[in-house]
Amino acid sequence: MAAARWYHRDISQVVAEELLAKAGRDGSFLVRDSESVKGAYALCLLFQRHVYTYRILPDEEGLLSVQTIQGIQAKCFRTLPELIGAYQRPNNGLVTPLLHAVPRPRPEEDSDGEDARGWGHTVPCPGAAPSSRTHIPQQLHQRLQEQVHSSPASDFMGFMAEYLTHHVQDLEALGHGHPQLRHLSTALATACRALHSEMDFTLAGLETLARVFDPPVSPRSPAREQVSAPTAPGDLHVLWSSSSPQRGIHHSTATVCSKIIHPPLQGFLSSDPDLELLLNKISTVNHLLSSLEKKVLKSLQETVTRHNLALPSVAVAPLPAARPLAMQNFEVKVGKSQRAALTVDVESGTVTVTKRGSGSPEEVIPQDKILQLIKYQSVQSKVRLVCARENQKSLSRDFIFPNARKREAFCQLLQLMKIQHSNLDEPEIISVYVGTWNMGSTPPPRSLASWLTSRGLGHTQDETTACIPHDLYVIGTQENSLGDREWVEFLRASLKTLMAIDYRVVALQCLWSIKIVVLVKPEHQRRISHVHTSSVKTGIANTLGNKGAVGVSFLFNGTSFGFVNCHLASGSEKTHRRNQNYSDIVHSLALGDKRLGGFDLTLRFTHLFWLGDLNYRLDMDVQDILTHIVKKEFQALLAVDQLSLEREKNKVFLRFSEGDISFPPTYRYERGTRDTYVWQKSKPTGMRINVPSWCDRVLWKSHPETHVVCNSYGCTDDIVTSDHSPVFATFEVGVTSQFVPKEAPGSGPEALACIEWESIEVILKTTSRSKCYIEFHSYCLEEVQRSGENTFQSCDIPGFLKLGWSSKHLPVLNPILPDLEYLGDQHLLLSIKGVESCESYGECCLALRSAIGTTAQQFETFLFHRGEETGSVRGWMRVRVPRGRSGTRERLYEWISFEEEDAEPAAEPPACPKPAPQRLRSRPRSLPEPATGYTNPAYFIFEGVP
Repeated sequence: MAAARWYHRDISQVVAEELLAKAGRDGSFLVRDSESVKGAYALCLLFQRHVYTYRILPDEEGLLSVQTIQGIQAKCFRTLPELIGAYQRPNNGLVTPLLHAVPRPRPEEDSDGEDARGWGHTVPCPGAAPSSRTHIPQQLHQRLQEQVHSSPASDFMGFMAEYLTHHVQDLEALGHGHPQLRHLSTALATACRALHSEMDFTLAGLETLARVFDPPVSPRSPAREQVSAPTAPGDLHVLWSSSSPQRGIHHSTATVCSKIIHPPLQGFLSSDPDLELLLNKISTVNHLLSSLEKKVLKSLQETVTRHNLALPSVAVAPLPAARPLAMQNFEVKVGKSQRAALTVDVESGTVTVTKRGSGSPEEVIPQDKILQLIKYQSVQSKVRLVCARENQKSLSRDFIFPNARKREAFCQLLQLMKIQHSNLDEPEIISVYVGTWNMGSTPPPRSLASWLTSRGLGHTQDETTACIPHDLYVIGTQENSLGDREWVEFLRASLKTLMAIDYRVVALQCLWSIKIVVLVKPEHQRRISHVHTSSVKTGIANTLGNKGAVGVSFLFNGTSFGFVNCHLASGSEKTHRRNQNYSDIVHSLALGDKRLGGFDLTLRFTHLFWLGDLNYRLDMDVQDILTHIVKKEFQALLAVDQLSLEREKNKVFLRFSEGDISFPPTYRYERGTRDTYVWQKSKPTGMRINVPSWCDRVLWKSHPETHVVCNSYGCTDDIVTSDHSPVFATFEVGVTSQFVPKEAPGSGPEALACIEWESIEVILKTTSRSKCYIEFHSYCLEEVQRSGENTFQSCDIPGFLKLGWSSKHLPVLNPILPDLEYLGDQHLLLSIKGVESCESYGECCLALRSAIGTTAQQFETFLFHRGEETGSVRGWMRVRVPRGRSGTRERLYEWISFEEEDAEPAAEPPACPKPAPQRLRSRPRSLPEPATGYTNPAYFIFEGVP
């Protein structure tokens, strides 16, 4: 049966409403897959400029029925087309009959000319009964589809799909006793046409190498005479040079071909001369590869014997033992002109201050006397050290370093010193290395030291801290031709050489040549649990893995991490396709807690890092780009960076952050050097322009009011095997552990903390008029909580729905533990769901920390769904903590603070420190600020902005 025009598979609710809005006629409809119930569907119907969504649910017997208004008897149907046909008549419980089917939009073409959404085949309608006449081809198509998921042969699969569709005559011929599969051989010859030149190239190289190791012969030897003898007429059919000069091959090799072709294969597939020629070539390659190793080995053995050579034993250099971190010295300025030296000894836990030329004795400051470290943002090289003194007030000392990088190195060493000398059983802060590299299908160089130690161009690590080992290494690659195990062991060996640590593998996930590896220090291995991996294909028809994403998620004690490595569509003009790739990955990547599967992927983790060859380009003439690169005018280039522009328009990576880009574009270099960009590339369709671009990126998104600091972001300048430069980023990340209350449960009257709501307002970008409710998810709650239906609703502005809840219709939430220290690390996930469809219109994340207190605090944030911004939410909430449970302590990452001006630190820190208010969305720092703070049209309604 032909595919139904109205069936749109798994498009989102937002896309469905956009398609119906474009249709514009009452009675326009489409069907998509349900997001809330597996195996169910959503019928979307336009009436009077509003979209009504009805659920189509299967019963135990698989019969389908529509959930309509009460009082209308539900009708059951065996197939979806039957159901749609019945509801095209009036008086069936819908607001209007189904009148105008909205077809699927035509897919755009991918960079190589293939259909981006499919090979031109129609999408089968679910529930349509297959005809017996096409039963066998459909089975074969299904098997072919299963093989596509694990095969990189995209073009070949396309030819075979064509053969299965149009050339079933071979089946009929076989039934009549004709074993010659003529149509199959023709299809194979067409599919393998491009192999001829590749085979010729390979054969020529193998033959040349084989002749190098041939034993020397005299000019009159029989072997030489046999090679020089004229060809017999009977061998002409295997001499490739007879039909095509460029396909010429050594006569003796060609003769071997005819002897080793398998007779059964010849019998069935010999009807096409081109196919027989190809089989000869394949057999020759097989023969050469099997004999070449023996020939080379014999030649080398004879050389050793002839020259009386002794093969030296390969001595493996001992790995460096784990060594303590050496003391580091920093030249600083104290006051206006006084010079001094700061010596940081991480192992002993001291900082020594030595003033130059003053004759004053050295001052040694133990780490436990350092109360606070203040980094000034107005002077990037200045830092204030606040120290405790016996029987005196704290003493503040200001130091000015030669540059900001030296100051950061000093702060990192002090942070490391605090961590090593703390009495904590579990870490509160870890360092995370994230690297991405498109390897260009070539092996890596022997050393990856610059990449793994964050040295090169951009915001790089200072030499005093570059070799400090990180707790986690997350390495993503694209176009990686190495085997999975070979690549992992190469990385582990590289880190062992650099850091003298045998890192353990947390996870490896691969999709064809896209790989992600997560390595961890041995002492942290026990802290990692709930490891999940997943992959998504976004290549042709979303079934080929030449493009796509791989991901890993896990818990580090009580903190959830997610890492996604992707390779998106290429081509300067494919911005929309890359955006679609991102949306598909966010929708389909199965990572994290399964209970949060209905939430946007970017909200499921405390910290989510996204890396890879994103392939976004620069929208500027190539010569102008090259001029800006030479002058290091990166800000002018970032203003035309497609990724930054798409983020500015809220198209992709909503509320993600990215470090400052101060390194040149990482693509497309001439291999073997980093001095030249190669921006022209010859394709079968003509010359293609690949302007230098920042294709390779690292972004991250964290829950609000958590600690994450990017300490470096750059690329290497000495790894030249690929046309991409490796990119690195390092992070300081706050983590939590399992909280142990001071008072054991049941030791006294149980005091409960509570989360109370005064009101919640929501604005949705939707044309629906559906009533909604709110679901509340959190690890601090025993189970999911749900609000009542909204008490206020307005759709005065087209395209938006405003909803409101009063305190009476919002639940009071009771966390499982009432302690302030515990609640300060917790978050709530909210999902706004339609009453009729039970599908989410948008989700958000709220931190409890800033709402702890006796008075309600206002919150305001965006709503997301499937990677898209779908609205806004704001309201008032209060977190009450019982008396006796308000104790807290300063975290290791909280003793470093930031100041704009030279201000004295607060004498008494607050009971639960609150971070500075954050902007509603994270924008690239390199882009200019917008003229207005209203980036979401939903806020126009909130604030009354014209």
